[in-house]
Amino acid sequence: MSFSFRLTCLSVLALSCALPASSLAAAADPVAASAAASARFPAGGMIRLDVDATDVERGIFRAREVIPVEGAGLLRLRYPAWLPGAHAPVGAIANLTGLAFTADGRTLAWKRDPLDVYALLVEVPAGATELTADLVYLAPLKPEQGRVAVAPAMVSMGWHQVSLYPAGLPTRAIQVTPSVRLPDGWKQASALEAQDVASAEQMVRYRPVSYETLVDSPIIAGRNFRREDLGWGVTLNLIADQPENLVASEAQLKPHRALVTQAQKLFGVRHFDHYDFLVTMSDYLGGIGLEHHRSSENGVSPGYFTQWDEKATGRFLLPHEFVHSWNGKHRRGADVATPDFSTPMQNSLLWVYEGQTQFWGVILAARSGLASREDVLALLAANAATMEERAARQWRPLLDTTNDPIMASRRPAPWPSYQRSEDYYVEGMLLWLDADMTIREGTGGKKSLDDFARAFFGGRDGDWSVSPYSRADVVAALNAVYPYDWESFLAKRVDAVAPHAPLDWIGKGGYRLAYAAEPTAYFKATEKSRKIADFSYSLGLIVKPDGEITQVLWDSPAFAAKLVPGATILAINGRDYSAEGMKAALDKAAKDKRPIDLTLRHAGGVRMVAIDYQGGQRYPRLERVPGAPARLDALLAPKP
Repeated sequence: MSFSFRLTCLSVLALSCALPASSLAAAADPVAASAAASARFPAGGMIRLDVDATDVERGIFRAREVIPVEGAGLLRLRYPAWLPGAHAPVGAIANLTGLAFTADGRTLAWKRDPLDVYALLVEVPAGATELTADLVYLAPLKPEQGRVAVAPAMVSMGWHQVSLYPAGLPTRAIQVTPSVRLPDGWKQASALEAQDVASAEQMVRYRPVSYETLVDSPIIAGRNFRREDLGWGVTLNLIADQPENLVASEAQLKPHRALVTQAQKLFGVRHFDHYDFLVTMSDYLGGIGLEHHRSSENGVSPGYFTQWDEKATGRFLLPHEFVHSWNGKHRRGADVATPDFSTPMQNSLLWVYEGQTQFWGVILAARSGLASREDVLALLAANAATMEERAARQWRPLLDTTNDPIMASRRPAPWPSYQRSEDYYVEGMLLWLDADMTIREGTGGKKSLDDFARAFFGGRDGDWSVSPYSRADVVAALNAVYPYDWESFLAKRVDAVAPHAPLDWIGKGGYRLAYAAEPTAYFKATEKSRKIADFSYSLGLIVKPDGEITQVLWDSPAFAAKLVPGATILAINGRDYSAEGMKAALDKAAKDKRPIDLTLRHAGGVRMVAIDYQGGQRYPRLERVPGAPARLDALLAPKP
């Protein structure tokens, strides 16, 4: 069964004429408008939301929303602004267009709140029992417009993009019956439960859910689809650009099943009734890794399976997002557990929310076999070296980086090593490695952070409520596992300006951080995946294949020579730039103790620069200390 849309374009004149003088005056003043808003969403009301997602060629979503109302006057509707998982007000309100509101066949006037642009004020006439909102969402078509989420063979859609909700109520108290129309022959996947699927999934109607759950339950859909049962109520849903991208062997699926099993053994319970990995395998869609309570959005390379050995660096994504069902969705820092999508979030506990998720994501990748032990050790070495050399740690504590999603909105930074962006991910992981090794050392290996995870993130099986926590709760849970001065432990690593990264775990784990002239296989794979040459630990440079400098580390030899991001290296010691040429120049300088001469193009000019560095090639790795307790190896080992 189909539905159609009649979108009415209202002129400015029509708006002013349709709105009664008293309401118009109130709408001009947001405070007065709030006081005058006598129309409301009735208790027990059910919104119907129908979305047409068939125009994938142009990335246009059309939606019709029927909202029950009672009373007359101004009704305040909101567009989701503060989105869970984004940690910032990033709702794409500018892409919401074609707005038209009707009731009983009458066109209704509306006005945007000038002090809250995510809020719309709609005049509801007396006697109306429901309001119909027609809207058009224009999906980004190029990366500079936002994440591209529509391609010829697939679409990734969040319901927050195509809907409004009545203000003044917790979003969990607003019920919605959603549906979506898809291109012919496409299949879809979502944590939502379909109650009616017609015409080869062209029209899908879902069971009613709260608006909070709806926004937390995106869909993916596409022409080339595969579904695999991973056990424990978890499904792997795959949509690809080409059908051949979906070919996966049992040997490749086995570690994904082991991921689910190892997570179950770690946490002891599942905080979902069922869980869906929503995996898009595309060269066209923008990358994504976004957590939801009963699903996750995971954007990977089309060669995720078909180039299995080459794409190892991409296999940490699914474990990370899966852990979020326990950490970040069920257990959630109290200052991000907001009642709706307009209440500002505070991110003070992201070093737990994201930092410990990063920790468990890496550990579960190792325990499940999605990543090899060698790759995990190489990743940890690179993370440790990067955080240790982060110049920004001389002025900015880790805690302050939790404000970065709101301050910077993930815009590119000119000097990231001195600005210290969202380090609560990686450095947060390192502090939890310190915590684990402290517990293992102090208890003779009898206890570990596994015990904390089972107690703190556990609870009742199938309970997918939200359970907020405070920092005091974290400290108490750590003390319940191993009595220790955890408050001081955290204060030193989270609150204080710390000249060194939290790296005690390396020695306690039986390893040392070392540097070698040859990069690890994982480091090489990362360079290939990112299409860069990474000289961070020698010259302090990251360079594209064409010689463009993408990053200069603060206080590095390159920084001292006044190299800047955006400049292009034309030549090295008189020869055309290449990554191999730079490596040869590093080796030569180490032998003859002479500077490396670079020819640079920048800001319309060409100049010569001499970098006085003779330390040779330098890449981090973890080396086993003979005879030391193998605590890190024990952490990485799968649970029997």
